Amino acid sequence: MPLKQKPTPPLSQENFYNQLTKYRHRFSEMEPELEVTVRDPSMEVEGYVVVWNTGIAEDGPLGACGKGGTRVLPDLEIKDIKRLARAMAEKNAAAGLPLGGAKSGLKCDSKDPDYEKKYKRFVELCKPFLRENGGVFGGFGYDVGCLPPKNAHWAVEQLGSGKSFTGKPVEMGGTDYDREGIAGLGVAVAGRTLLKENGEKVEGASFAIQGLGAMGAAVLRYFSGYGAVLKTLSDPKYGGTWHFENGVSDELLNALIVQDLQSVKKRLHKEGRFISEDASQALYSDVDILFPCALEDSITEENVNFIEARFIAEGANNPTTEEAHRILYGKNILVVPDILANPGGIIAAYVEMTSSVSDEENAETGKKVSEAKLITEQRVEENVKTLLSIMKEVDVSPDQVGDYMSYQRLFV
Repeated sequence: MPLKQKPTPPLSQENFYNQLTKYRHRFSEMEPELEVTVRDPSMEVEGYVVVWNTGIAEDGPLGACGKGGTRVLPDLEIKDIKRLARAMAEKNAAAGLPLGGAKSGLKCDSKDPDYEKKYKRFVELCKPFLRENGGVFGGFGYDVGCLPPKNAHWAVEQLGSGKSFTGKPVEMGGTDYDREGIAGLGVAVAGRTLLKENGEKVEGASFAIQGLGAMGAAVLRYFSGYGAVLKTLSDPKYGGTWHFENGVSDELLNALIVQDLQSVKKRLHKEGRFISEDASQALYSDVDILFPCALEDSITEENVNFIEARFIAEGANNPTTEEAHRILYGKNILVVPDILANPGGIIAAYVEMTSSVSDEENAETGKKVSEAKLITEQRVEENVKTLLSIMKEVDVSPDQVGDYMSYQRLFV
């Protein structure tokens, strides 16, 4: 799958800022191409579909189409889905995909005893907007509030088709990107590339992870697989922050990766040193590379000067504020922004939607998973190299370069 377009560096810092300003203004002027609220009052169902843009996809194999995950939360509002769809437009473009941004959401608690019925009804109400029915909405996928693999089974059952749900189990023709941790793979590749491009060895490199949910666990899985050594982790479910002077055993590593809470807790006190109940303390660990994989705005102007890592690869969405990015750059701490580091999920979704591998062959060989992982590795590595090249040429912070790369693919 070739890049939609490889961004070209500007000639000067002044030219960079002029172009970036124009791109940002143009992006700020955009409005969603599809914004719809669906309701069934009799079942207390309310949901939303927003497709932000489709022009970038018109010449691609899917035609005019936008794609993103499906969020399920009890306090969800359409404004939340609009913000997320807008962000997906940037992320999909940054990944070089001929695919517009979209997001869908169901206003529901995943613990609701009628969750299955409400989710199926939401899917049914969205049918007229789906790409497989002539619309511009690429369909559903996993996000906050989903229960893999249940949502995939429910959607496919309701639609009588697997074309409009991505992240399905392999036996259903999917890439199973949540269980495979493909987004985390991309973040690990971003960290690996960042180190290598700066003359650092990955094997033996020390790292810290803030947040050991699905993303953080996948980063741990893949980055430790390169021979790097976990030194610090933070997560509320493990009681806060722990430090490991000599790394962790294979047993603890595997328990952390599969998120076996009981097994992890049994081994933490034997292998680690408890630092604090504060689950943000891993951010301040003295390591080679830091992976913030928890919440947005974790690194701010107030705490950025406590950062000691020399490199950062962002796993969470927007974990670093704009001002904190400037300060980190001034301290010569290099960051791969999330927009370039974690597109693995949407790449896997794109593979699932476009691959010629049959469901039967995929069930036997897992070819779609292999293809999604390969493309994620290639795309992230190339993007990190381009990021560093432009930063070197025009001397600007990486978050600005990430935006520039995304907008150039979106508009040029």
